[in-house]
Amino acid sequence: MFKKILHYFTPGEWLLWLGSLALISLSFALFDRENILTLAASLVGATSLIFCAKGNPLGQVLMLAFSVLYGIISYTFAYYGEMITYLGMTAPMAVFALVAWLRHPYKGQRAQVAVGKLKKGEWLWMLLAAAAITAAFWFILEAFHTANLVPSTVSVTTSFLAVYLTFRRSPYFALAYAANDVVLIVLWVLATLEDAAYLSVAVCFALFLVNDLYGFWNWMRMRRAQQPAPAGRAPAADPTEQ
Repeated sequence: MFKKILHYFTPGEWLLWLGSLALISLSFALFDRENILTLAASLVGATSLIFCAKGNPLGQVLMLAFSVLYGIISYTFAYYGEMITYLGMTAPMAVFALVAWLRHPYKGQRAQVAVGKLKKGEWLWMLLAAAAITAAFWFILEAFHTANLVPSTVSVTTSFLAVYLTFRRSPYFALAYAANDVVLIVLWVLATLEDAAYLSVAVCFALFLVNDLYGFWNWMRMRRAQQPAPAGRAPAADPTEQ
């Protein structure tokens, strides 16, 4: 069992995951040292991303836990948009995504989801829905006197795109999360200007950005590997076996 777990991740993935955990812990020790909830959320989030990058449904279970923890942290700095988004949208969608991923295993492998593809016209519907949600949240967040209103509203947009694409099992969910990471880095850097302890959260999302970019790259590999090989040509290697 231990050997199987050891070889589940590639050496590069082990480096990415353990390196992320180490840097998150270091930034917490340097800039915070008090908010254990922030450290817990960051470590759970980084772990969820490496499993999501592998197309493993366990990643969605961990994403649900991260959403709850991050929602609480956001409340402490009056980032109500982040709180509402993660508790009211990301967390519930993680449940739906978990069900969708479990219902669509690749060749019966519970540890890898079958990569999906959006239907014709679905991209347009998704973008229109994102625009409507963004407009609605602008007024909601303004009414709550949300700190840093503009980036907070943009974060809602990128979060919606990310959770929808995750549910649809599209490789582009990782790019949407990467865009969201950029917005969140800006948000927490602004928060750091008022309280240096929040710098550890900004560092966390910088590491999340690296993980999400890797996730997109690996999902594109998974999609190529899962496509039927043309007649007379050997099928592409399964990235989980490397």
